This record gives sequence, structure tokens and C-alpha cells, in this order.
Amino acid sequence: MSSRLHITLATTALVLMFSANPVTARAQQKLVTADQAQIVDTVSTIFTAARTDDVAKFDSVIASDFYIYDGGARFNGESIMAFIKAQHAAGKRYEWKVIDPDVHVGGNTARVAYVNKGSITDASGTVNQNWLESAFLEKQAGTWKIVFITAPASPWHLKTIMTNDIEALTERIGGDFSGLKTQQHFARVSAGCAEPALQNIAGDF
Repeated sequence: MSSRLHITLATTALVLMFSANPVTARAQQKLVTADQAQIVDTVSTIFTAARTDDVAKFDSVIASDFYIYDGGARFNGESIMAFIKAQHAAGKRYEWKVIDPDVHVGGNTARVAYVNKGSITDASGTVNQNWLESAFLEKQAGTWKIVFITAPASPWHLKTIMTNDIEALTERIGGDFSGLKTQQHFARVSAGCAEPALQNIAGDF
């Protein structure tokens, strides 16, 4: 075999090798993109379900051991839906939309940070909110399921917790405590300590 033929075969092999690699890379990228899209859709679905009190849809996208930290409290799937239903019954309405998702996939697990852009509406009007949240997901039988969500309390949420604490204290020991050192106790609540904050308020008297 001549040296010229050797060079031709070697060149052909290199061309095939380098032309195949971009195809493989593009296929891998499409797979990651498909996972990312499904993850964002899964997280969005949980909010759609919560907004419409659709327990079946909510349960379809969460893992059996799902839980959420919301406003300093821990809820499982059943308790968070019960809480939201109670809020709806009290006249509150929520809007949620997942924007700017940052998704990272590693095998059968994934994490996503996102902005939850929405609003809270009640008899006093509508308050727009942006919650900075994150979620951990696991692929189970080929489908992404939400295992955990963390949702820090918004200022509106803290005010609601504080109002509820003051009302509970009023019922417990009587009197009007609406003029308490609000900002000081907001700080205590913001650390996720609603009940300790209530105990601290009671200790002031």
C-alpha cells in the first residue's frame, strides 16, 4: 500500500471522527434541554395545581416524601394544599409564574433556582411579589418528581404571620396588643420562628 493511500485513509478517518463528534454533542445537548424543559414544566405544574386546588394534579408531580419550607414552616403535600385551600376560602387569591429558571441536571437528580413572579389578592387589594425559590427533583420511572422546595417568606407573609400571632395572643391572655414593637418582632419571625416570637411577645408582659 502506497504512502499516498495511507495519507488518504488517515485523512478520511479524521474527517469522519470530527464530523461525528458534533452530532453526538448536539444529541447530548438536546437530551439535557429536554430534561430542563420537563423540570421547569414540573415546577410550574405544582403552582398551577395549587392555584386551582387541584390535589390530583399536585400529587402527580411530587415525590412520595415531598416537603416544602414556606415562610419558615415545613409542610408536606397534604398540609400545604390544605393551607392554600383555607387561604382561598378566606378570600385570598394567589398568582405564581416560574421565570428565569436556572436548571442543573446530574443523572437522575436535578436542582433548579427560579424567580416565582406573582401576586396576592385579598379584600384590601393586590400586592405583587417576587419570591426567590429553589427546588430539588428526582427522576422516577423516567418522570421528574419534586422532592423539596424552599420558599422564603415575603414581607407580606411576615406581616400576615405577625398579625396572626398577635390575634392568637389576644385570645390567649386578653387585651389589645396591636401596638406591640412590631418591627422588633418581625425580625424574630423573619428567622422562621413564629411560635418563639409569640412566646417572646407574651414574655414582655
